[in-house]
Amino acid sequence: QVQLVESGGGLVQAGGSLRLSCAASGRAVNTYAMGWFRQAPGKERKFVATITWSGTATYVADSVKGRFTISRDNAQNTVYLQMNSLKPEDTAVYYCAAGTWGTMENGYDYWGQGTQVTVSS
Repeated sequence: QVQLVESGGGLVQAGGSLRLSCAASGRAVNTYAMGWFRQAPGKERKFVATITWSGTATYVADSVKGRFTISRDNAQNTVYLQMNSLKPEDTAVYYCAAGTWGTMENGYDYWGQGTQVTVSS
């Protein structure tokens, strides 16, 4: 079992930055690829970014490319999502997930509870 706890969400003005953290615990947690997804009000959950277990490869959605960066610190069992140049359309609940590399939800076995990010215009 793997437990994931997100933090770092909040209210920020457009153009601002936030860094989300996802603290992972449990068996072999550092062998999993990690991903970030988000769900805006009334919409389906969507892929944001993913990183391999080693941290040597990352992939981000086109909608956030050049603004968001995913990274991980395996010594701290933590994955991060640095979000810059935030836009109102980035407003969503952001979820951390652990599983296999990919952009699809069914590739991830474990999910956190989510953290709210609200970007005001």
